[in-house]
Formats: sequence, C-alpha cells, structure tokens
Amino acid sequence: MRKWWPLVGVCLGTFMLLLDLTILSVALPSVAVGLHTTLAGLQWVLDIYALALAALVLVGGSVADIVGRRRVYLYGLAVFAVASLACGLSTSVVFLVTARAVQGIGAAAMYATTIALLADHYTGRDRGTAFGVWGAVNGVAGAAGPLVGGLITEYLNWRWIFGVNIPICLVAVLITLRCLHETEKRAQRKFDIPGMVSFAVAATAIVYGLILVNGTGWTDPSTLLVFAAAVVALVVFVIVELRAESPFIDLRLLRSKAFNMIMVATLVLQVAAFTYMPFTSLWIQSVLGAGPMQGGLVFAAQGGGALVASLLAGRFLHGVAPRWSVGFGVLIVGCGALLQAGIGADADSSAVILGLAVSGIGIGLGTPTLVSAAVAAVPPKDAGMAGGAVNTLRQFGYALGVAVLGLIFASAVQSSFESSHSVADPHAAAEKLASGGAGELLAANRGLTGAVQHAFVSGLNTICLVAGLLGVVGGLLVLVFGAVRTKDDKAVPEPVKTT
Repeated sequence: MRKWWPLVGVCLGTFMLLLDLTILSVALPSVAVGLHTTLAGLQWVLDIYALALAALVLVGGSVADIVGRRRVYLYGLAVFAVASLACGLSTSVVFLVTARAVQGIGAAAMYATTIALLADHYTGRDRGTAFGVWGAVNGVAGAAGPLVGGLITEYLNWRWIFGVNIPICLVAVLITLRCLHETEKRAQRKFDIPGMVSFAVAATAIVYGLILVNGTGWTDPSTLLVFAAAVVALVVFVIVELRAESPFIDLRLLRSKAFNMIMVATLVLQVAAFTYMPFTSLWIQSVLGAGPMQGGLVFAAQGGGALVASLLAGRFLHGVAPRWSVGFGVLIVGCGALLQAGIGADADSSAVILGLAVSGIGIGLGTPTLVSAAVAAVPPKDAGMAGGAVNTLRQFGYALGVAVLGLIFASAVQSSFESSHSVADPHAAAEKLASGGAGELLAANRGLTGAVQHAFVSGLNTICLVAGLLGVVGGLLVLVFGAVRTKDDKAVPEPVKTT
C-alpha cells in the first residue's frame, strides 16, 4: 500500500480545493446574515475563488516546470491553509472576498501540479488506476460540497467551513514531504505575461459586469465601461496569443473540432451542474425555513449520484472513447437540471432530489474523462496545453454561470413581484430575496408569504430551465460533432507526463 501514498497526498489537495468551489452554497444564508451583505457580495464570495483558480492554473504549471512540481504543490498547500484561516476570521464581505482570492491562488498552484505529480510517480497500469481515482475525486468533490458545508454550518458555524481546511492541509503537507519525490524540472520557457494579464482582466471584467447589471442596469455608464474593458482585454488576449512564442493558451488548438466540443462540454457542465445550487440553497433555507443540515442532505443526492456513477464508469467504461462518456454525461446533467425546473410554489425540498440525483450521475460520468477527451482531440505535443485549458475553463465556467444565473434569477423574481403588485419596490424586494432576506420580508408583512414563495420558485425554475437547456444542447453537440481522429477514438490515451 505504500506506493499509493503519493496518490493520497495529491487527492487530498485536489478534493479540498474543488470542494471549496461549492461548499459555501448551503452556508450563503448564514454568510449573508453574519456579514450583512447583498446578492452581489455573495456572488463575489463564490466567483472570486473560481476566477483566481481559472486565471492562474496554467501559470502555476509553468512555474512548477521551473522550480519543481512538489515544491509548488507544497507552497500551494501553505497559501491555501493561511488564506482559509483568514476566510474564517473575516469581519466583512470585502475581507472575505480578498481572502478567497488568495485562497484561489493557492488552489491554482496545487491544481496545476496534480497531473504531473501523478504521472511522475506512477507508470503502466498503476498510472491508469491513479488517474482513474483522481478523476473520480474531481467528479465527486464539487457535488459533495453542499453536504459537507451544510453539516459544518448546522453543527458548528459557517466559519468552520474554512477552518477544517487547515488540518487537511497539514496532513497533505506531511504526506507530500514523506512520500512524494521532486519531479524532473523541464526546460525553462518564457512566461506569457501579456496573455496571462489580459485573460485575467477579461474574465474578471465579464463576471463583474454581469454582477453589476443587476444593480445598475445595462445602459448605466459604469456597466458599459466594464463591458468595454472586457472586450478590449479579450481582443488584446487574442492578438497576444496568436503572436506569442510561448502562448498562455495556444489558440491554434481551436482548429480541432473535437477539442472545441470538449471545451463547450467543460463550460456547459459546470453551469448546468453547479451554478444554480446557491439559489436552491437559499430557497430551502430562507423560504422553506429548513436548516443548513437539511439543505446539505438534499444536495447529498447529487454527491451520491456522482460517486456511484464515477465508480461504475471507472469499472465498466474503461477503453470507451471519452467523446461518449463526456457527451452523455453533459446530456444527463442537463436532464437533471430540467427535472428541477417545474417545482410548484407550495413544493418542499424533496421536489429537487430526483433532479439532483440525475445530475450527479451525469457529473460522475462526464467529469473524470474531460481531460482525457481534450488530450485525445489534439496532437500529443499539445496534450499539456489541452489539459490546462480544460482546468482553466472549468473554473471560469463556474464563475460565469453564477453571475449569469444570478442576473436571470433576480430578473425573474422582480418580474414576479411586478406581476403580483404585492410590494411597492419590486427591485428592492427581489434583491432582498436573492440575498437570503426572505425572513425579513415576511417579518415586515406576513401577507407576503404567497408572493414570496411564488417569486422565488419562479426565479429558481427559470435558472434551472436555462441550465438544463444548456446541458442538453451541449451534450448533443459533443455527441454529434465531438468525434476524435479514428486512431485516437478507439480508446482513451494514457495520461501524459506534463502539466
């Protein structure tokens, strides 16, 4: 069993950093009350971590090639632990968002080195087993977040969601120091600083603009300025990457139709599987009055489905072209979201369990093979870049999805209030409801119970419908257009030794 300790050390870090993408979903009502924040503040608490992870994961891989992957992984664990402590001690939403950004930096350093560390420590059949376990961890971690977060929030406090990271980090550090050897350093290459910066600015500006729209509107000068900055940064990014000697993301990979479809699947899977969960959690707790633990147990249906599906897929689908597992996985995730799009105003939390379980099956089927599918779609020399692009887009997809669905949710809730003529200021009521303030609305006027329930369910149904349609369309696109070259489409290639 000694040979599997490196796998344990890597999977501990991977599980923890991916868990922190969704673990706050069930704790959002408690965070909103504790830090007196708005919907925009809650969105930033979720999004800034994903944005930092997306922007820096490829940077972390490049740094690891130069200074050593084990060393970068250890630095990432240390930064993640310190930032987690700061998150738990936050006294304002600004402090929490800042600490979450630093946490994302540590997570990027960890995530960037995991594939290379496993490839350097395992060969042959052991390598296939290691990557299978690591892929299953990827699939289960995000789905398990709400359950873990609910249990911690119910019995301890939302701040302990970050506190539990510290002992896990210490264990991972000890295992890494004792059981992982430093990997071979690769030849130093130039850092594409303009590409990295322009990508980070474009991604952040897009998400910031979408969050800003809910408060200012589409035509406000500040909103237009942010979106203009996003467009300029995106144009600069494309120009720089086409001319760079060592590009941050080689845009020539987009010449592969199969690779493009995997990128679509990566983006859509994150949106369709996870980004409506914060709003479902708000409904369960602030409208239905359930506690964090009950909310977490509801989401256990998704985590359980993901775990079972990933185990069965690893056992019975070995050698199946990743196009099929990814395509059907995204399609099933979309169906799961659609099953949650028809709940009634008087429904309870059990109404979403079936849809969450179906979504979890899709997550467990599609997520573990995303990297293999991307690698199979490009020439071997571009395998590392393809894997890095998948990891980058996964995190950006989550941040983008939370922003987009948040905007759609608030708009649907406001429209419902306007139609019912139940409140004097529909926009303010929608903002209050979207930030977990249903209790305050009802405390002020008990006659609003029906209107509040109808408005929230209307918003929730709308975003689940959008997420579901995206998943179904994305899955079908992969199945129809995601064919890899014939010689690569026969089996999943063995993971390559690269970051």
